[in-house]
Amino acid sequence: MVDPRQVMKFRVQAQQLDRVEGTLASTALLDIGVQETGPDGARWALAVRGVDVAALSVADLILLWTVRGAPHLYRRADVGRVAAAVEPFSDADAGKRIYDAAKPLKAAGIAILTALDEVAAQMRDIVTRPMVKGDVSGRLAEVMPEPYLRSCRPCDATHLFEMPFRLAAVRAGLELRLDTSPPVLQRIAGFEKAAASGDRFDLIRAYLRLLGPATPRHVADYLDAPVKEVKACWPEDVIEVRVGGEARSLLAADEQALESADTNGTWLLGPFDLFLQAKDRATLVPDPARAKELWPVLGRPGAVLVDGALVGTWRPRKSGRTLKVTVQPWQKLPATTRDSIVEQAERLAAHRAVSLGGVEFTA
Repeated sequence: MVDPRQVMKFRVQAQQLDRVEGTLASTALLDIGVQETGPDGARWALAVRGVDVAALSVADLILLWTVRGAPHLYRRADVGRVAAAVEPFSDADAGKRIYDAAKPLKAAGIAILTALDEVAAQMRDIVTRPMVKGDVSGRLAEVMPEPYLRSCRPCDATHLFEMPFRLAAVRAGLELRLDTSPPVLQRIAGFEKAAASGDRFDLIRAYLRLLGPATPRHVADYLDAPVKEVKACWPEDVIEVRVGGEARSLLAADEQALESADTNGTWLLGPFDLFLQAKDRATLVPDPARAKELWPVLGRPGAVLVDGALVGTWRPRKSGRTLKVTVQPWQKLPATTRDSIVEQAERLAAHRAVSLGGVEFTA
C-alpha cells in the first residue's frame, strides 16, 4: 500500500521540481515532451525545474505536434528517437488517435497508417520553405481525395481533418517554428526517424517513470490510445503497488525512490504542466469540486503546489509591462507559504520579462 501523498512526492522528485538548476540533457521532462500551451507553457515548466531558458535557442529545442496532437518541446538532438516514440502502436491505435477522421478513411478502405503516410508525403512535398499552417492546409485540400477532407463551416472551406494533419507532420519531418501564431511549419534539417525509440523515450516507460505508479488505462488516456494496445506493450520490469486500493505498476528501478521520496517547496505550475497531466486526477485532487475548478472544460488555471500537495489555483493577468497574479487557496495558508507564493510569482514575472504588480489571495 502506498499513500497518495507519497505518490505526489515521488512525482515531484521524478520530475525534478525540487532541483535548483539543471541542464537540458539531464531534464527528464524532455524525454516525454513538454506541452507548449499558453504563455506559461513549456518554457515556464522548464524554468521551474531549474533550466536557464533564456540561454536556450532553436539549436537546442524543437517544437513538434506529438502526443494528443498537442505541441510539445523536445531536445533537437533527440528528434529521430522522439519520432519513433510517438509512432502509433498499430492501425487501430492510429484510428483512435485521429478521432472522427478515421470513419471516412475506413469506409473508403484506406488503412489509417497508410493514410498518415500519404498525408505526410504530400506535406513534405508542399513544405519546401517555412509556411503558415493555413497555407499548407489549403494546398493539401487541393491534392488529397475526399475521404481525407471535411467541410469547415466557420471557415466556409474544405480542409484536411485536423488530427491527421497534426500527426502526419512529424512523419513528414516537419517542425513548428517557436513563437509563431498562426503556426509556421518548416522542414527539420537532416531529419531521419530512428528505427526504435529506446527505453529512455518509450512513452509508456516515460509515463511510469514521471507519473507512476500507473495503470494501462492511465497511460492509454494520456496517449489517446486503446488500452489493449498499451497493455500489449507494457514493460516486464515492473512491480505492483496499491494506491487507494487500486493495483498499479511502477518500474522496478524506481521502488526505492518511491519509498524514500520526501520534498519541500512551493511552485506555481502552469495549466498544462506535466505534473497536472496525470490521468489519476483523484490522486492529485481528491475533492471532485476542486478537480472541476482545476480542470474546467475551458480556461484552465495554474496550480499551486506546496510540499507535494496541490493547495489552490492561480491565474495571471498581464497589463502592459505588469503582471498580477490571483491565487485561490483551497485551505488556510500560513504566512510563510503565502510569502513563498509571492516569491514564485516574482520568478514568473521575471520569466515573462515584466514587473510583478502584486499577488491577490482571494481567501
